[in-house]
Amino acid sequence: MAEILTAKQADDGSLIFDVEGMTCASCAVRVERVLNKQEGVESAVVNFAGSEARVRGGPDLDLSSITNAVAKIGYEIHLVEEDEERKSVVERYDEEVGFQWRNFLAAALLTLPVIILAMTGRDTRWSLIVQWALVTPVEFIFGWQFHQAALKRIRSFGANMDTLVSIGTLAAYSYSVWAFFHSQPVFFETAGTIITLILLGRFFEARAKGRASAAITKLLELGAKQARVLRNGEPVMVPIEEVRVGDLILIKPGEKVPTDGAIEDGRSSLDESMLTGESVPIDKGPGDAVYGATINQQGLLTIRANRVGSDTALAQIVHLVEEAQASKAPVQKLADRISGVFVPIVLVIALATFGAWYLIGSDFAQALTAAVAVLIIACPCALGLATPTAIMVGSGRGAELGVIFKGAEIFERSRAIQTILFDKTGTLTRGMMSLSDIRTDENERRFLYLAGTIEAASEHPVARAVALGAEERDIDLGATSDFENFAGLGVRGTVDGVQVVVGKAKLLADQGLLIPDRYLDEAARLETRGQTVFLVGWDAEARGVLAVADTLRATARPAVAALKDLGVEVAMITGDNHRTAASIAAEIGIDQFVAEVMPGEKADQVRQFQEQGKTVAFVGDGINDAPALTQADLGMAVGTGTDVAIEAGDVILMSGDPVLAETAMKLARATFRTIKQNLFWAFFYNVAMIPLAAAGLLNPMFAAGAMAFSSVSVVTNSLRLRRFGL
Repeated sequence: MAEILTAKQADDGSLIFDVEGMTCASCAVRVERVLNKQEGVESAVVNFAGSEARVRGGPDLDLSSITNAVAKIGYEIHLVEEDEERKSVVERYDEEVGFQWRNFLAAALLTLPVIILAMTGRDTRWSLIVQWALVTPVEFIFGWQFHQAALKRIRSFGANMDTLVSIGTLAAYSYSVWAFFHSQPVFFETAGTIITLILLGRFFEARAKGRASAAITKLLELGAKQARVLRNGEPVMVPIEEVRVGDLILIKPGEKVPTDGAIEDGRSSLDESMLTGESVPIDKGPGDAVYGATINQQGLLTIRANRVGSDTALAQIVHLVEEAQASKAPVQKLADRISGVFVPIVLVIALATFGAWYLIGSDFAQALTAAVAVLIIACPCALGLATPTAIMVGSGRGAELGVIFKGAEIFERSRAIQTILFDKTGTLTRGMMSLSDIRTDENERRFLYLAGTIEAASEHPVARAVALGAEERDIDLGATSDFENFAGLGVRGTVDGVQVVVGKAKLLADQGLLIPDRYLDEAARLETRGQTVFLVGWDAEARGVLAVADTLRATARPAVAALKDLGVEVAMITGDNHRTAASIAAEIGIDQFVAEVMPGEKADQVRQFQEQGKTVAFVGDGINDAPALTQADLGMAVGTGTDVAIEAGDVILMSGDPVLAETAMKLARATFRTIKQNLFWAFFYNVAMIPLAAAGLLNPMFAAGAMAFSSVSVVTNSLRLRRFGL
């Protein structure tokens, strides 16, 4: 294992390899099967569309044995090192596009005269010699890639799409050479046209797959290339690679933020649409976080870099999209199993077709034509491209809209979601509490001083709202001792020798404080207005009521309505009391909610929905949401939340806008629907066309064109997802 310690690794610890020589889905299946048989390999996944393998293994994993095993079956595998400059998928496809276009152009220029000569019916000796001369370089120079790949597979007792093309065209070419010397009809134009059309198909396929993978390149291009770093107090432009954690960076209006950091000086509005999908600029000032590739719209900012390189938010998004595109959806397993045995079955069918035609009295040429048509029409490329291309485009489009899918299986899982459960604070509301009401018979300034001082010692958003509300009223807060937090109930502490309790009525009662009815009535009245209410007490009695309010997101109601239109039941979970929860739920349009839920009970609530036979998605953003996100069948973590919640989620919503939950559901379902369409047409194509070819109703040249079209049509169908949401 020592020789691969510097290898580039996926999130699950898998080593990442580039695989060369794969031309169809059956290639990927064969490489994957061989890798999984190697000693020390725990699991291996090969992605045909991305030409990539991910191998997870134990301490006895041997790199050389993996490389040699794959080489024996005719493919090359190259470990990607951590610091290696690796070409993007798009760059690799661009090279492939150029190579196949040049081959096609040359083959077409030579094949076109052959077709003309064949169609004009000129069977003179000189015409046949010209056809032979023109087709030979098409077959053995521009079509050599098919024969070379077929030879490699034959040496390892394997077969793939190239085997079918090679055998089919060589059969037509060889028979034509024999026919030339025996004054029989020739098929030089068939061999040349098949090679030319398949090269054209390879060109279109490579171009379409490159477009399907373009999301990664687009994301990478968003980042700034330079940064204005303060060196000895003077701004110096340096390449982005030279920025280090702790550097002070000056950002002028209209410039991109070079890397993640926090504002040290200045105020401005920042366009974070590339991260969150939200077009409205966000006002920020000293202490606020900023992210690389976002745009500073107005003021002059000085930020201190706290994340650089692969640790930035943009780099993490790119990494997550790459992970999703490299993973396999469960539905692809069926396609892989079929692709693995498809080519040998086709070879048997082709031989049987030739034998059947010959035995029933047809001439050799007619039997050969039917067999060649079977070989050419049966290419399993469309089957192999059906799933990965849709996932590539779907996950890429999601990243552009602010939705990050962590794996291919999520697209399939989303279709089964029956209930989506929102954590209220930070998702349906902005999570920015403010002190709204004070009810007390005490001196209001002393009341706020004691309550605000206690709450200043807590990290809870409600507590911060109270402390900030006191400070905004020019009250200087004191110091707290003996502070104690009661999760989900409130806090207790000593201020200037007075033991103060702030929280729900249950906490005050548990602490032995008397609660006058007038305060209970006032609390009930405020709660019916959707406010979060709690009591403040000291010296054995409740002394007043405080209320804080959280602002509902403007998009909460339309998002809930849209999810209902999808046929998904929407529910809300909150720590608020029942009256407050009911008020908020009614305003948003949610029929079902669970109130007074303690922070540690959210996962239990998700489990209760599941025990009712429902498939549940959970949307949350806090540390205490992580267990619920993990428990849910589909966890949607708000990207503005904590790292723990984001790590636990299956889908990351880059902003707190609940509309993104609807976008994620719609896009996931649209992607899976595209996968099913692709698989249907790939299966239908082969099931329908092979019998036609075997029956002699399909010309081999038409078969070559149809085969190329099938792969292109599958990729083109996937590319429609790029317009999702437009």
